[in-house]
Formats: sequence, C-alpha cells, structure tokens
Amino acid sequence: MNYWLLKSEPNVWSLDQQINSGKKGSMWDGVRNYQAANNLRKMKKGDLCFFYHSNIGKEIVGIVKVIKEAYQDPTDKTKKFVAIQVKFEHRLERPVTLENIKKTQELKDLPLIKQSRLSVMPINTKYWKIILKMSKIVK
Repeated sequence: MNYWLLKSEPNVWSLDQQINSGKKGSMWDGVRNYQAANNLRKMKKGDLCFFYHSNIGKEIVGIVKVIKEAYQDPTDKTKKFVAIQVKFEHRLERPVTLENIKKTQELKDLPLIKQSRLSVMPINTKYWKIILKMSKIVK
C-alpha cells in the first residue's frame, strides 16, 4: 500500500462533501499539473490519502481511500489528464495544521512543505505514521 496527500480548497470540495458522497465515493478530478497527474496515475486501489484543506484552514482533516485507479478525466477537454475515485475513511480526531507540520522537525522534508503548490503528492510510511500520531489516530 502507498500513502498520498490530496489537496482541496474546502469551498470547492470539502471533507464533509466527501463524506456525503457515501460508499460510491467521488471522482477526484480537475488536476492540471503534470507532476500531480503523474502521481494520480501511480495510485493503486486501496491506497490511503490524507485529505488536506488548502487555502482555507491549511490542515489535514481526514483520510480517503482510492477505490478506482486513474481513468480519463471527463472534465479535461484536452484528454491529457486523469481522475481517480476516492471514498471517505476517517475524519481526524484532531486536524493536523500546516503550522504544526512545519514545527515538527521529523517532517521537515515532507513534500507538503517542500513543494507547497503540488496538489497530489506521495507520503512515505514514516511521515504517514507521524501525522497519524499527531492527529491521535495511531495505527
């Protein structure tokens, strides 16, 4: 299994909207950055993703699971980009803010800090576990 971080502006698509999409989940579309799109292509069914509220909040608020691997993004007229399908798994007991992430020395090389504009990024197992601990979900 691989771990990822997906960023969404909560006024565009929030964790609550993701929750309301139920078991069928929702399409994660609209990615138009080539590096982010390549990361979508690497995702496998069953991979887990942190759900990050960007711009407003700037915090990891939940976890979603990939339920359908990359397919043609129907919102892309150029047919160059892909979408995935994700479903809600958990709301974090305590959201993990970007401010707290930046204060945590073990996370100094986290892609969220190093490539702050990237909307889809891999998270290694070590960082995943640290963030889970910060959120009070310990696995």
